[in-house]
Amino acid sequence: QVQLVESGGGLVQPGGSLRISCAASVRTSSSYAMGWFRQAPGKERESVATISWSGDMTYYADSVKGRFTISRDNAKNTVYLQMNSLKPEDTAVYYCTAGAQDYSGNYFPRAWGQGTQVTVSS
Repeated sequence: QVQLVESGGGLVQPGGSLRISCAASVRTSSSYAMGWFRQAPGKERESVATISWSGDMTYYADSVKGRFTISRDNAKNTVYLQMNSLKPEDTAVYYCTAGAQDYSGNYFPRAWGQGTQVTVSS
């Protein structure tokens, strides 16, 4: 079973940038799609971005499209989420996931990390 550990969260001012990382305990090239979810206080957990195992297919929530970029380095067993132009509403715990993706791009998370807090505030 894959183990996921997030890092890089923290406090950032509105308009700033932050990159969070997720290290996997097994080879990410072993056909796992990967994704980032987030959960803000009092809100449901939502999908933010997903990436196919090869990295050639990505998905973004409308709320982050154009501002966030998901990428992966299978040689380092690591997935990244680059977050630019951050807004206070991006404040949440961000969770890394590994799972399966069908041919339509639907993503099914199977393993979850513990989460990393991202706070956007002045």
